[in-house]
Amino acid sequence: MVIQLKFLVLDGNSILNRAFYGIRMLSNKKGQMTNGIYGFISTMQKLLNEVNPDAVAIAFDLPDPTFRHEMYEGYKANRKKMPEDLASQVPVLKELLTALGYKIIMLKGYEADDILGTIAKESAAKGIDVSIVSGDRDLLQLADEHIKIRIPKTKKGVTEVEDYYPEDVKKLYGVTPLEFIEMKALMGDSSDNIPGAPGI
Repeated sequence: MVIQLKFLVLDGNSILNRAFYGIRMLSNKKGQMTNGIYGFISTMQKLLNEVNPDAVAIAFDLPDPTFRHEMYEGYKANRKKMPEDLASQVPVLKELLTALGYKIIMLKGYEADDILGTIAKESAAKGIDVSIVSGDRDLLQLADEHIKIRIPKTKKGVTEVEDYYPEDVKKLYGVTPLEFIEMKALMGDSSDNIPGAPGI
């Protein structure tokens, strides 16, 4: 009997950010905002029940510049500073996740996306099924037979998750996951302040 191992990898910043803006403001008795934390844990619990993974890892961004900032001075130059009500929840969430026994991964000079991609590719090469959960569609380039990209969407306070394998990427965008990289390069990305080819 062959046992198929399953790995759940979460984009911490992406899920926390989505939860913060998708759930009305909540706070504890000390005035600490908790809506993002509550939404994150709720989403993660739902995913754990669905996937029933053998292992879980959660990647977070660090505030330090990354190698992309060194390559392009304008990278994310248009990003607004994280609201204090959200920023104050990040260390609390990390502390809670650590106390619950989950592995948190951060690496100076790299983004959570880089960590997610590395873990996914190395795990898939060993035949492990990986579920990557993030709101960042750039990760669709990683979809393959062992890597499923799961993108949560919150509508009217209810979170639903869209799943993408290579055939789903092809159906939605008309390109393969590998071609998706070239498509994004042509389009650019306004959220990261990356210009695209004019008229595309």
